[in-house]
Amino acid sequence: MAENGDELMSGADEGRQWPDEVSVDNARTTLLRLLARAGVPSDDASELIGLLEAGALALAYEDLSGRDRSAPGDKGEPYESGWLDGAGDLLAELGEVTERTLLRVVSPDGEQDAAGHRPRARRMEVERTQVALTPLYLSFAEVSELDPEATEEVLTAVLATMSPRQRARYAGRLTEFTDAHRARLGRLFTTFGAGSAITVHGRFSLVHSATSIAVLERLAAEPQALREEWDAAELPPAWLDGLTTAWNASA
Repeated sequence: MAENGDELMSGADEGRQWPDEVSVDNARTTLLRLLARAGVPSDDASELIGLLEAGALALAYEDLSGRDRSAPGDKGEPYESGWLDGAGDLLAELGEVTERTLLRVVSPDGEQDAAGHRPRARRMEVERTQVALTPLYLSFAEVSELDPEATEEVLTAVLATMSPRQRARYAGRLTEFTDAHRARLGRLFTTFGAGSAITVHGRFSLVHSATSIAVLERLAAEPQALREEWDAAELPPAWLDGLTTAWNASA
């Protein structure tokens, strides 16, 4: 009897031991419980987990799309052609699964991510943007001196210029913007930011804040939309004008 049991266990251990659907759901539920104990609301936690799931699929898709595929073995052209067609179909299906997974996160109510659909930014979207900005800003300056409440108001206006789908990859966009303009940003923060002779108060206040990078990215990408949201949020026009002046002077 024991011998048969050993055989069953041996058979079960063969092959790839990947998590099945029940195990994945167990891990998700465990993480939700742990985050709840830490005070993270369930909606925010679910959003983060959903983005991680969609992101894992998207990265797998990008990895597979960038590879040169060839059929295993040498079984002739008809076999290779059929194998490549099948691999292409599977890759396309992976893309569809990625899309559906992301839509469940960015459109929880089933609304399509249509042009002009820009709902108010959720708390977790603002938090994710702050997390993305902090290391980018600290690569130029030591500390952000803008009031935390003002920081949230500025980022809410910034995110209001984007659709939920665009917000989902905004961290990557901010990194791309920073890398493309690193020398100019360095001059900006050295001349007008923390540690310079320019005071934190006044028209150059935003240069003393990590939000400046996000505002500059939006001024480059969606200047009209940003100014509309800025006015709607009743943020100081001098902040936007001062940052624009400093940016132009750093060219």
